[in-house]
Amino acid sequence: MPTTVRRRRGQPWVYGVLAGGLVVLVGPFVWMLLGSVKPDAEIRRRPPTWLPEAPTLDNYRHLFTELDFPAFFLNSVLVAGAVTVGNLVFCSMLGYALAKLEFPGRRVVFALVLGMLMVPGMVTFVPLFMLVSRLGLVDSYAGLILPWLASPFGVFLMRQFITGLPDDLIQAARVDGAGELRIFARVVLPLCGPALATLGILTFLSSWNNFLWPLVVAQSEDRYTLPVALALYAIGENNTRYGLLMAGSVAVIVPVLLVFVALQRHFVRGIATTGLK
Repeated sequence: MPTTVRRRRGQPWVYGVLAGGLVVLVGPFVWMLLGSVKPDAEIRRRPPTWLPEAPTLDNYRHLFTELDFPAFFLNSVLVAGAVTVGNLVFCSMLGYALAKLEFPGRRVVFALVLGMLMVPGMVTFVPLFMLVSRLGLVDSYAGLILPWLASPFGVFLMRQFITGLPDDLIQAARVDGAGELRIFARVVLPLCGPALATLGILTFLSSWNNFLWPLVVAQSEDRYTLPVALALYAIGENNTRYGLLMAGSVAVIVPVLLVFVALQRHFVRGIATTGLK
């Protein structure tokens, strides 16, 4: 049997599997979006309804009136934006040093970075909180931002990408008398667009959705980020307001989707090329 015939017969099965995976992936998001316009009584109904029988925007109205949504949203934007910018700057600088500069202990430093990638975050959570507490940074923006301004994954990602850049460009800049900082800013960074976009999206997503660290460090409402405020106000001791929770989840996801759509092309290129050159 010709190969093309076998491929055509197998294609419906492939499409069926992909369609099933798409439904499993997208289904919870569609349910969340539809649930955000349902009253709590309909959400709790058994058997559940797929389409809302009486659509309402009360959940979004409560989100903006009861939760002081703009303040919590700005806190999330400030923290996630600062953490993302810090990772783009410091991880790219460290990645450049590990990839293109010769200094004693470079391999040891890179081995430490790889070792830190294997350490679960929960192992360092308590020591990190004790350090922040000793420095007097609890319940402050600095305590929410400073511990996450660089990450081992970001350093590894940027190092792998920068390793694939031509050495001739850097050597030519050095011959022209450019210093390492100028080479990094004028030569290396403009070539790291895909890797920077990938790191930016992943860092922003992680920081935007971070719940446990802001829950512990932010001890007043003025410092709450959106996920923390949403959980504290929507989930009570005896009653969970599922409609408000779903509406808040939609509000949390939308900025991440916008960032991903804006940088999707660079993100895919960065994932495809990092470490393969």
